[in-house]
Amino acid sequence: MGLLDTILGRSKPVRPDLDQLFAVPSAALTLQAATGFTPTGRGSVCFAGVEGGAFARIQQDVRELLDADTGRGGVPVEFSRDAYGYTWLLARQPPEDTAALVNDLHAVNTLLQDGGFGPQLLCSLIGFRDGEGRSLALVYLYKRGTFYPFAPVPGGGEKRDSQRELQVRAALGDDLRVEKDLARWFPVWGAPGL
Repeated sequence: MGLLDTILGRSKPVRPDLDQLFAVPSAALTLQAATGFTPTGRGSVCFAGVEGGAFARIQQDVRELLDADTGRGGVPVEFSRDAYGYTWLLARQPPEDTAALVNDLHAVNTLLQDGGFGPQLLCSLIGFRDGEGRSLALVYLYKRGTFYPFAPVPGGGEKRDSQRELQVRAALGDDLRVEKDLARWFPVWGAPGL
């Protein structure tokens, strides 16, 4: 960052720290103890779609990497597009193996980043559910290097349970780097893995 950037008030963007994802298995234990939410074994990565051969090769590499265990009973990854044109990759692992799910999500993010598609990465999420069937996602914002909780109201259309999100933020404040700016807690309606 140069002198001109300082004078004009421009700041250097936060460099993504994908290793923050590895804090999720420990945070999942804290979350379960504090709120009763347990992992579902489902997680996803969202990225802006890119056309072209290089991106298609990366996407194929991701599929091959994560589908390597399908012959031993693993579930193949799924790609889908949402209403906004973003691409989602859904990965599944047994609910008790949050570490394996996080490894999968980290691998996808790393492959895309190392392939030059880091700017297209938007977020990753890990799904949770409580005993009453309510959903919760821990969303990792790639460009900010932070997490935030997203709790949709069950059967409530596009309504959030803001009180639950704040409760989760308080519970996980020591385990995860939680996004301080609530305006960046974007809803991820209908996200695969939620």
